[in-house]
Amino acid sequence: MAKSATRKRSSAPAAAPEGINPKAACPCGSGRRYKHCHGSGYAPPVTRPFEGLPGEADWVAMRELVPAATAKLKTTDGRDVTLASVLPGGTPALVRANGEIVLGVQMQASSDDVSRDIGTALAAALEAPAGAPVDPGPIGAAGSAGPRLQEQLDLSAPFDVVVHDDFAFWLDGTDPSAAALAGLEHANEAILPTVRLQGLDAAYWVRPGNERAHLRWVRREPEEKLLDALARLAASEQILLGEGTRYAGAFRALGLVVPVWDLPADTPAEDWIAPAREFQARLEQALTVTEPLTSDERRSRAGLISRQITLR
Repeated sequence: MAKSATRKRSSAPAAAPEGINPKAACPCGSGRRYKHCHGSGYAPPVTRPFEGLPGEADWVAMRELVPAATAKLKTTDGRDVTLASVLPGGTPALVRANGEIVLGVQMQASSDDVSRDIGTALAAALEAPAGAPVDPGPIGAAGSAGPRLQEQLDLSAPFDVVVHDDFAFWLDGTDPSAAALAGLEHANEAILPTVRLQGLDAAYWVRPGNERAHLRWVRREPEEKLLDALARLAASEQILLGEGTRYAGAFRALGLVVPVWDLPADTPAEDWIAPAREFQARLEQALTVTEPLTSDERRSRAGLISRQITLR
């Protein structure tokens, strides 16, 4: 997805505080070097835009990892909204003829606060008449910022993700034209088989081909603490999910870390629920350890970091 370079210069580049290497990772956790983040003279991005929303990890997954999924939302004034991973053409939002609002979490343009970008689209949809196009303006552009999602949504409502095999939900309640059906078929061809593992927070199985599958698990723990725990498990050979699996590395996405495992492609997604739960128990135990890392664990940690990339 395209990113809009909209951060505003606030002042001259700030001198690094004592003890901070300007070339080291910024302490805010953005994944940028300090000199390109809080020390750059630009307003820094919102590191965790979905923080405070129910299901923060699943919001990140729907934004960055899951091709076709929906979830139900409720606004502070009781309006029902359907959140979709993506809408046709990356449309920010639409209002169906029956008044149903559908909001897209994957948009083509955004600023450094994804919550405000999506919130801007939601605010426009709430004001749009039924069946009319939603025009939120140039999302992410200077002067176009609307309210954040945290200001508009009922934070007590549950956030339950439903993963779909295709984008048929795009056409719910419509009488699609031949062109719309053709566009749907084309979009469906790009979908990778994806399953959300039941009973696990934001753990998604995906099969990109016939040779391997992957488990992508969005974690809510603070990055440094999580890396220490993963390093302890790696050093003790407890980081794998079973025979034929491999720890592939991790993404850093919207302030959260997403560990990824390679899995045998011919094993059904549901068969990984039990191994993942067993790993969860090992990880929870490792997270309680407060002793400094051993030399083996430090080497394991360095190896984990070398296989970690930042999506945004």
